[in-house]
Amino acid sequence: MIEKVIYKELSYKIVGVLFEVYNELGPGHKEKHYQSAVSKEFRDIGLKHAKELCAKLKFKDEVVGQYYFDFLVEDKIILELKCKDRLSRKDFDQVKGYLSQSGLKLGILALFNNDGVTFKRILPNYL
Repeated sequence: MIEKVIYKELSYKIVGVLFEVYNELGPGHKEKHYQSAVSKEFRDIGLKHAKELCAKLKFKDEVVGQYYFDFLVEDKIILELKCKDRLSRKDFDQVKGYLSQSGLKLGILALFNNDGVTFKRILPNYL
C-alpha cells in the first residue's frame, strides 16, 4: 500500500524553517520570540503565512467563541508552536480542534525546548 503524504513539500519547507530558527536562536526563549523568528524566515523564503490568525468557533451556525492559530501557512497548514518540556494530549487536541473547525487537512505541532526542536504532523479525525 502506498501512503500519500499530505503537503509533503510544503511540510518539508516549514520544518526546515523550524530548524533554521532553532539553530540560530538556540534554546530558552519565549514562544513569541520563536514565533517572530519563524514569521521572518517565512517572509525571507517567500512562504505566504498569516500569524495569530483569528478563527471563529461555530455551533449550529452561531459563533460561540474564537481561537487563534499561531500560523496558517499557504492557506493549507496550521502551525502551532510550543515552548515547554514536552507536548501534552491537550496540545494535540488543540490542533485537532483547529483542523476540525477549519476544514484544513494538516497541522504541524512544533516543540522548542532545551533538547532542540521536534515536530508532529497531525491529521484531523475525519481523514
